[in-house]
Amino acid sequence: MILCGIAISGFTVTVVCDIVTRSLRHPWLWLQEVTMYFFTYGVFAGTAAATRRMDHLYLALIAESLSGGKRMAIETFSRLVVLAVAGGMVYYGYLNFLDGFKSLRMPSMTPMASLYAGIPLCGVLVALFTVEQLVNGWQNGFSRERDE
Repeated sequence: MILCGIAISGFTVTVVCDIVTRSLRHPWLWLQEVTMYFFTYGVFAGTAAATRRMDHLYLALIAESLSGGKRMAIETFSRLVVLAVAGGMVYYGYLNFLDGFKSLRMPSMTPMASLYAGIPLCGVLVALFTVEQLVNGWQNGFSRERDE
């Protein structure tokens, strides 16, 4: 959540600075790059945080209407789907990251890979949090996670 706060704050500050410097007719071109980094990493950090807090990527209505073994099966299936998506983010995000070294961002001339690195990082965090939820759910039951 701290990373999300830093990212949204950084995004907001850089957008305001970009508007002010353009209004003064002395734009800082590098601000657009920094803004894009804050936005991109904020989205991926937010996805991981939402997965950790179970605020996102969750089939709540179906699972909450069931109990016992049926609920365990639906909760497990739901998290396995999220785990598969996280695996895809790690694999294809890493391929995209490697491909990002072929092109550069302007005006800083940094590789696009620095922007794409957030995709597999998010996938790893989502997978970690999903495995944590599965283990906790299997040990303590899934119903207590949503009730707290």
